[in-house]
Amino acid sequence: MAILDQTDVFLTILCMALATYLPRAAPLVFLSGRTLPPLVVRFLGFVPAAVLAALLFPSIFAPRGGLDLSPGNVFFLGSLPAALVAWRTGSFFGAVAAGMGTVAALRYFGG
Repeated sequence: MAILDQTDVFLTILCMALATYLPRAAPLVFLSGRTLPPLVVRFLGFVPAAVLAALLFPSIFAPRGGLDLSPGNVFFLGSLPAALVAWRTGSFFGAVAAGMGTVAALRYFGG
């Protein structure tokens, strides 16, 4: 294992700060004062849902690394009432509460 001196540590922190800051600041700098086309605005409206789905799907359908749709997968079973509540009510927090409640109940009563 290599030991880093203070210059290497400083440069690493500086580069990581730039890698984090630049992608966030660039749209603000380059798009300020401009009006985006309606198609782009509509597309960007779907980004949060797509990111949330991309983060959740592996945890729900493959919690152990492989596809698991069995009754032992409490995350998959918990996602079913959550999806139903989201579809029927449109409430994000209601869906989260339904999913968390289902997973908690399955873990408590299922052992």
